[in-house]
Amino acid sequence: MGNSTVLRTVAIWLLCLMLTIAAGALTVVVVNAKVYGPQQQVRDYFQALQNGEGSKALGLLRASLPEANAAMLDGAALKQSVAGVEDIRLGESVKTDATHVDVPVSYRINGTEHTTTFKMEKVGTNWLFFSRWSFVPSTLPTLEVQVVNETEASLNGMRVALPGGKGKFAAFYPGVFEAHYTSGNFAAPAVEAVVEDPETEAQISLATRPTPKLVDEATGQIKGFLDKCAEQKVLQPAGCPFSLPLDRVQNDTIDWDIVKYPTVSIEPYRGSWVVKPLTGTAKLKVVEIDLFTGAAVPRELEQQFDFAGRLNVDGDNVSLTPVVSY
Repeated sequence: MGNSTVLRTVAIWLLCLMLTIAAGALTVVVVNAKVYGPQQQVRDYFQALQNGEGSKALGLLRASLPEANAAMLDGAALKQSVAGVEDIRLGESVKTDATHVDVPVSYRINGTEHTTTFKMEKVGTNWLFFSRWSFVPSTLPTLEVQVVNETEASLNGMRVALPGGKGKFAAFYPGVFEAHYTSGNFAAPAVEAVVEDPETEAQISLATRPTPKLVDEATGQIKGFLDKCAEQKVLQPAGCPFSLPLDRVQNDTIDWDIVKYPTVSIEPYRGSWVVKPLTGTAKLKVVEIDLFTGAAVPRELEQQFDFAGRLNVDGDNVSLTPVVSY
């Protein structure tokens, strides 16, 4: 074998070695970026949220738990919180110093664009070549839920206790949280809040109101009370909010009629429910005797009257007790 042949063989061998080294280096770069890069940690975190795996998500995030209810941190409630986070897009990591990067994540909630930036830090290497990244430790944000005159609500499909009408819940981010309250007699429409990052201070306030069923029940009881008052064939019906003191009438002609029933309005007040003052109109048909001539004069007199009501709601039992002042 001549020198030229040897040199050619060595050159080919060196070229192959260089290509192998280059390919290996490229493989390290690709694997380092795709498998061990900071974005992969974020992908794993989002996957844990979507699977409802709260413990795994918490471990990946390296987050501390605040002093708050943990009901939203696992299972169906956790899955529900990320169900509305759509079109998730991971951006390129942005180096902030030698060992830290920011990873922006864009997404849509109800058609609105949002961005959450995850702070990552390099914590070592695997097999000498591959960087190991972790989330910078943080504390989970909280969501405060308040409800008027109730001690519970539904939050992301879960019934939660709200002692004294309020509660604080730890939350993963990003997440969408919807609360509402519904019962036979009172209800609060759904309110939504978005938690984007650890700095979010989210709050949901539920404005509980009487249901139409409750208002109809209370209205029916008031109408029944006034109708019974109108059945009394006297000028001053006992226990009733209307009367007309006339001098001389033909007793068998006294006829009361309610021409305008009160509109029942139930409002929250100092932790309970009260009925706003009630106003109605009664009409009296009567034959009056003229004191000077003795003539019988048919008359129709209307009187606007006011009274109060005391509301009591015990489960499905509703009572509205009229309170008449004399």
